[in-house]
Amino acid sequence: MSSQTPTVTKDGPEPPEPGKSEAARNGVRGHPWLTLLTVALGVTMVALDGTIVAIANPAIQQDLGASLADVQWITNGYLLALAVALITAGKIGDRFGHRQTFLIGVVGFAIASAAIGFGGSVSLVIAFRVLQGLFGALLMPAALGLLRASFPAEKLNTAIGIWGAVIGASTAAGPIVGGLLVEHVNWESVFFINVPVGAVALAMGLVILLDHRAENRPRSFDIPGIALLSGAMFCLIWALIKAPEWGWADGATIVFLLASLACFVVFTIWETKVSEPLLPLTMFRSVPLSAGTVLMVLMAFGFMGGIFFVTFYLQNVHGMTPVESGLHLLPLTAMMIVSSPLAGSLITKFGPRVPLVTAMLLTSVAMFGMSTLDAGSGTLATSLWFALLGLGLGPVMVGATEVIVGNAPLEHAGVAGGLQQAGMQVGGSLGTAVLGAVMASRVDTTLPEKWSEAKLPPLKEGQEDQLKSAAEVGVAPPAPKGAPEQIADAMTDVVHGSFISGMGLAFTCAGIVAVLAAGVAVFTKSGQNDAGPSVHI
Repeated sequence: MSSQTPTVTKDGPEPPEPGKSEAARNGVRGHPWLTLLTVALGVTMVALDGTIVAIANPAIQQDLGASLADVQWITNGYLLALAVALITAGKIGDRFGHRQTFLIGVVGFAIASAAIGFGGSVSLVIAFRVLQGLFGALLMPAALGLLRASFPAEKLNTAIGIWGAVIGASTAAGPIVGGLLVEHVNWESVFFINVPVGAVALAMGLVILLDHRAENRPRSFDIPGIALLSGAMFCLIWALIKAPEWGWADGATIVFLLASLACFVVFTIWETKVSEPLLPLTMFRSVPLSAGTVLMVLMAFGFMGGIFFVTFYLQNVHGMTPVESGLHLLPLTAMMIVSSPLAGSLITKFGPRVPLVTAMLLTSVAMFGMSTLDAGSGTLATSLWFALLGLGLGPVMVGATEVIVGNAPLEHAGVAGGLQQAGMQVGGSLGTAVLGAVMASRVDTTLPEKWSEAKLPPLKEGQEDQLKSAAEVGVAPPAPKGAPEQIADAMTDVVHGSFISGMGLAFTCAGIVAVLAAGVAVFTKSGQNDAGPSVHI
């Protein structure tokens, strides 16, 4: 990519000039570190919501009389809207300004959150969750666009390191905060909590954020490109969400995957012909940017796909409450909080290649280590592997983000931010689906064998499928009425053993993906495009 500094226009006054606003005169408007604090508050809402709602789902199901499919839609509707809209939202920020886009995202996300709490029906909860996803898509790329424009290249890594630590902390805090709110207040409070956070982020944003716009920013919208990319992303994410239920060889799964592929192909052809494309394919001439995108997908594949089973392991095998399981994940969170800013400094000093390769190798060791966990593994063993996983993931989150956003021209900073977030969503959905299929396959073969070896009574027709479904999430069925305690214990051991066998294989696959990601990280390097800071840092 070119190392020339692009011309930037700023929606706001320069601090030293007379006759300006008080915020501008005091150097508050556009201050990089205050900008980081402001966008971190907004991002906290979205990151927290990614995990906090899972804790509230059982209470929502009971209170509103929702079906299992309804509860799944509460999560899937949000994920679909977020994944489909991210790159388009990034383009909106590039076109109209990241400050305005961020503030609209914050306000919309907070209002949608409040509406969910007042909804009173499952259909309204799902509808407002979709709105949450759309406003979250506006907010996330705009946050990265603001950081990209506010910090010079030598400071951007540190800023993204702190940004990554905030996301890690918020994501991990979700189960703990959600558990406490559901247990001591109500499930609506899980959504109401976004209102005061959003209000503070809005107030700070109005005072602090400065709009940076490249002179050669986009002037029009690629409507056919938006339609094609949105269709491609929808079909892909929907297929990944439904594949565990439908089956990978099912006709519906294949149709959606083929439709996604067709949309991507047509989208690629269209983008080479339009004057102002939605996603300029010339961005991918940058090998580091392309490598960073692939790295983000692979990292999310292994992390989100693998960690999906950890909550089931802690709660269903070890019998922990949601709050207790959240507390047991604190070593992972703590190391992400520590390693993310540290990684920013190391990447600034040495470049991203060595830290990213090292971090992915650490991640692979952690994944292979987690594949050895069993029903008797204690807190010390789980904490060790969780801490090592956090130590590896923090630098990857920071480094891959900087490589993608830093290697994109300033006028495409929003699109690059959307690309980074879309990579995480696709990788996470793909990892959950594929590793879920690996788990199901292993349980299908292991459970009957272990059941027979334990000399348990033969299962009646239909019971085996129900037992396999329960074993895939580590839930041991109740023993038949009047059965001896030894039978109940044997059934639990068989189910938990089958689950752990599947989880071990899933983590092994995740570890292999992490090793491949380390190879991809070799092709990364720091971005060369520097817009310069808005004020002295």
